[in-house]
Amino acid sequence: MRSSLLGVLVAIAFASSCRAAEQFPPPEFSQGYHYPGISTPAPRALWATYVDLAVLAATLGLTAYVALRRRRRRELVVVVVFSLLYFGFYRHGCICSVGAIQNVALAAFDRTYALPVAAAAFFLIPLLAALLFGRVFCAAACPLGAAQEVVLLRPLKVPAWLDRALSTLPYVYLGAAVLFAGTGAAFVICDYDPFVLFFRLSGSRGMLLFGVGILLLATVVGRPYCRYLCPYGVLLRWLAPFARWQVRITPADCVNCHLCASACPYGAIRAPTPEPGAIGRTVGRGRLATLMLLLPVLIVVGGWMMSLGRPILARVHPKVRLANRLWLEEQGRVQGKTPMTEAFERQGRPSTDAYREAAAVHARFGIGSWAFGGWLGLVVGLRMIGQAIRRHRRDYDADPAACVACARCYASCPVEHAGPQALAGPPM
Repeated sequence: MRSSLLGVLVAIAFASSCRAAEQFPPPEFSQGYHYPGISTPAPRALWATYVDLAVLAATLGLTAYVALRRRRRRELVVVVVFSLLYFGFYRHGCICSVGAIQNVALAAFDRTYALPVAAAAFFLIPLLAALLFGRVFCAAACPLGAAQEVVLLRPLKVPAWLDRALSTLPYVYLGAAVLFAGTGAAFVICDYDPFVLFFRLSGSRGMLLFGVGILLLATVVGRPYCRYLCPYGVLLRWLAPFARWQVRITPADCVNCHLCASACPYGAIRAPTPEPGAIGRTVGRGRLATLMLLLPVLIVVGGWMMSLGRPILARVHPKVRLANRLWLEEQGRVQGKTPMTEAFERQGRPSTDAYREAAAVHARFGIGSWAFGGWLGLVVGLRMIGQAIRRHRRDYDADPAACVACARCYASCPVEHAGPQALAGPPM
């Protein structure tokens, strides 16, 4: 009886899908258009999603245990390889915590979009782990970071001035990703993920060259994507300094041997600073006060300048591109039709519908471009303020915002001791 009922339900579902396909058939183009193949992974079953979340939580916990308590580089490498195989090649890099930024942004600005549970969990769990253990997600759980970690052969030091300049790019990327996702224009993080092509074994030639270039660079520069592009790393940098347990190089007295700084390929070791004099403090405070007053000006100017580029930013949205192309065709400024305009006309809709939808998109970009520019002005101002603040350190220590808990510095420290006393917080 149950098998018969199941057969009937399957038949009904199959018939419904067939009727849906007939009701919305794909348009037939007159220019020999070939439909692109589907390169995104198929949706996973609900139970598989829960398994993925459990594996993510377990990986983060194991990484924290190995990096902060065991303090063993070799054991951490095993976790890195596992994450690369599971979250990268097995799960095809989807959904990842980095790309989940876009799902959260779209859900925040579009009430019709229902945020998937997997996207919300993959977005939040590493952030919660960062509040407890620092950037353990970057240490071994992120497949993008793992791909770069395993290819690092002979790391070179990036000049401090160049590192500071390039480390601003992730903030720009984060703002652009939120803008385009929130307006429904594009998921640029996924579209330009340099490693997803290797995980899925499919993609464009341009992205293949981009991914190969990043991996080649990662053999001599420690995690270039993580340090100079990753937008999720911005969020982790904000939270990691508040972690309850953090990476601490020397649980005993530091002998200032500089070996840990030489071993770190990510520039995350802060050197001791000399005791500032009275003149240095006066100059620093005066500069800091000036920059604080300048911060609102940078925000307003940034918003105004970015708003000037609203027409260019809005062209990323397919509805705006469609409306622009339809107008050019109607004015006779271009010859022939594109598959996009041909598909629209086959729906029997007037071009005014496309113009109306494009106008609504432009309105959203009007607000979004101001917010994006203000965000960039805020970032520039805060980074200038950070450079003006003078901090005094007696010993070498790990910058919790930049440290990815790779455990390379432990072995180089002559006074390193493994054990619970090495933690920079209460016992775990």
